[in-house]
Amino acid sequence: MEQVKGRGAQSGDVSTRFDLPSREADGDWRDEREAIDGPVPKLRTEVTIEKPRSILSFNQSPDIGFDRSVNAYRGCEHGCIYCFARPSHAYLDLSPGLDFESKLFAKPNAAKLLAQTLAKPGYQPRPIAMGTNTDPYQPIESRYRITRQMLEVCLDARHPVTITTKSDRVLADLDILGEMARKNLIAVAISVTSLDPKLSRLVEPRAPSPIKRIAALETLTQAGVPTHCSIAPVIPAITDDAMEGIVARAAELGVTSAGWIPLRLPHEVAPLFREWLETHFPDRKDKVMSIVRSIRNGKDNDPDFFTRLKPTGVWADLFRARFRVACRRAGIGDGKAKFALDCSRFRAPMVDGQMRLL
Repeated sequence: MEQVKGRGAQSGDVSTRFDLPSREADGDWRDEREAIDGPVPKLRTEVTIEKPRSILSFNQSPDIGFDRSVNAYRGCEHGCIYCFARPSHAYLDLSPGLDFESKLFAKPNAAKLLAQTLAKPGYQPRPIAMGTNTDPYQPIESRYRITRQMLEVCLDARHPVTITTKSDRVLADLDILGEMARKNLIAVAISVTSLDPKLSRLVEPRAPSPIKRIAALETLTQAGVPTHCSIAPVIPAITDDAMEGIVARAAELGVTSAGWIPLRLPHEVAPLFREWLETHFPDRKDKVMSIVRSIRNGKDNDPDFFTRLKPTGVWADLFRARFRVACRRAGIGDGKAKFALDCSRFRAPMVDGQMRLL
């Protein structure tokens, strides 16, 4: 198939997982637009303003280390082909493929909603995770600054936060992050999947280069911000050979915590990933999917609690052993550090001009 340049997904078919209606041909010019008007124009990123009524999401998953999260945006222009958040666009009757990375939603009232939530009587603070569904520092953050506004709310409220990102744009908020770090309120994880910029452009076409992410790790570490290097995800026979190099480079920069996460292919991500393999790596597509199935009990994906983040089998054991050896050689923490953020300083934020009692 013809490659869609500059994007991760290679198609934009609308999901039918929720029995959402598909538009049938209506016989007008739109159905024959390419034949009449010529080639379809280059795909452009569109941003729609969303005004949700709540912003903080809670979960009881036994597999992840946080119970609450916040997302400033829906969709992600980074276009990472493996992104497990892609299926969330199907709820909007949009494609988890090209729509996910080109039809984005921004939530400008997120900071106000967050402040209102934190100010509710009886609210009990625990670290808020940012970047759990889509990247809080994707390109449109430079325009909307919603992530920064929410960090300002959390700093004022002395509320702890963890950030996960693939972008060096996080450094734009280094002033806030540094102040939060001095109060033990912040930890940042930067994901590095490869040290090869050409490969990175195929896997994560609009994310910053590996060099920029590595530099961001160094800058954050030097600024005293607790920093974690996440090798996520590890794609068998595509990016797994970079594991040792990433660990070694992170250790050289003073990063004291690293971890890895295996590739996950939930729902529509599996066929999109297969399509991507056919486009970019047709010579090894069968090998990649064979290894993926071997670590997922013979399936493309394991969605079950307790096992979805714990691959099994010979290949999984090999990846774990390689990672442990790499960490031991580099002198870096084996597995994600338990950053003990401080919840004791929390104070309800001021809302609608209401002054604090204390």
